[in-house]
Amino acid sequence: MVATAATSAFFPAASPSPSPNTGSKGSKIGATNLGVPKSKSGSGSLRVKANAQAPPKINGTSVGLASSVEGMKSGDDMPSSHSHPRTFINQLPDWSMLLAAITTIFLAAEKQWMMLDWKPKRPDMLMDSFDLGRIVQDGLVFRQNFSIRSYEIGADRTASIETLMNHLQETALNHVKSAGLLGDGFGSTPEMTKKNLIWVVTKMQVVIDRYPTWGDVVQVDTWVSASGKNGMRRDWVIRDSGTGAILTRASSVWVMMNKLTRRLSKMPEEVRGEIEPYFWNFDPVVEEDGRKLTKLDDKTADFVRTGLTPRWSDLDINQHVNNVKYIGWILESAPLPILESHELSSLTLEYRRECGRDSVLRSLTTVSDAGVGDLGTPGGVECQHLLQLENGGEIVRGRTEWRPKFANNLGSVGELPAEST
Repeated sequence: MVATAATSAFFPAASPSPSPNTGSKGSKIGATNLGVPKSKSGSGSLRVKANAQAPPKINGTSVGLASSVEGMKSGDDMPSSHSHPRTFINQLPDWSMLLAAITTIFLAAEKQWMMLDWKPKRPDMLMDSFDLGRIVQDGLVFRQNFSIRSYEIGADRTASIETLMNHLQETALNHVKSAGLLGDGFGSTPEMTKKNLIWVVTKMQVVIDRYPTWGDVVQVDTWVSASGKNGMRRDWVIRDSGTGAILTRASSVWVMMNKLTRRLSKMPEEVRGEIEPYFWNFDPVVEEDGRKLTKLDDKTADFVRTGLTPRWSDLDINQHVNNVKYIGWILESAPLPILESHELSSLTLEYRRECGRDSVLRSLTTVSDAGVGDLGTPGGVECQHLLQLENGGEIVRGRTEWRPKFANNLGSVGELPAEST
């Protein structure tokens, strides 16, 4: 169709030749269509047809071809219609214009084809960062890729623990959504929504083998399984999308709470019927840490940070503080020498109660090793944590383990990297 339009634009249809008169009169020049007077071949005078239609008038003024009739030249002055006969050669178009039209059409078609056929050439291109995830492993595992952004890294140029925790939470919600179980709530199923139930986490264990850096693309896998009669366990594995190496493992336990009464609830059979088909009977990726978490107070804590208050942006759609925010508050009381010389290698949290937007909290930390801050210390550091309300109510108990920085890049722990020569 494009070719036909281009051809018709440059090869106009030939108009019919004027018909010669059989009498002594000259040939007609559009007399039938335009009402133009015909000229006599043997005379220089101008004769007008007797039956010519009078020119139309608008508001008393003549319009049309009247002025043309008065100024029409005699037949002797008009060019002969047979002096330049029409041939194929003199009907050819301007070839430069035709070539330009063909080139434009070709470039437009090529551009459209490239847009339809575009694919990322490398697995670490920006396209992967917009991956919405997919179901794998016979519909039991959800997988999603994330690109580490510049605003998600810390002073060490690696992703922060909050960034990794946000990736875990995002894949969990996208898993529920992709399975068609997302109701009107933060991960709640349709039956949970009918019964005003929401999920709350009671325990979280995270092990970080290596932190990704800016520009890395990580692959997060997550799945769920049963935990007791009324709970659900969710596991995650974070890998380097390029090498497949495991970077982080995490395991958590979730129970249900009534969002109106704010009390824990048993799992209704209707809800169990919704989620059981997605359970994968797989061992936890993080071995259960059965050690009891110590309760701290002002006397046993080495470091205390007070006056912590949630901002509006810290609340989720269930109107309580997001779980990831607790980790940042816990680390607020961690001593600076640990943050400078060590990196977080494992994290265990036990959630005791929720925190509202009007709460004021205190963060307490005690360190099990007095040699904190010595980069050459050949061992890790363990800390106990407590996040509590000002009135003494416990929010979260926690335990963190720290390893010396550069430990993953060296043969022996604590050894400084050699200068390049």
